[in-house]
Amino acid sequence: MIELEPGKVLDISLKEDAQGRDRVMLTLEAQGNALSLSPHQARVLATELIMAVNRAEVRNNLKHSHNMVREKLPVEQKRGLFSQAFAK
Repeated sequence: MIELEPGKVLDISLKEDAQGRDRVMLTLEAQGNALSLSPHQARVLATELIMAVNRAEVRNNLKHSHNMVREKLPVEQKRGLFSQAFAK
């Protein structure tokens, strides 16, 4: 179970359909909606979710690193870093 919001829970379970095939059930309990997926469909969905999360994390990291680069250092500190880089 995954609590999406207070009172809204997503339940993921494995069920068997009338023909005896496995189905992955995604049920949003607050509204009674259910999505029945084959194992292959569930795997594709899981892969898509993971890829979207990875893209979001990369985007967040890029924004964070750009913000760090954009922060301006005082001129004296910049000169100090330049001098340190070329110090003998």
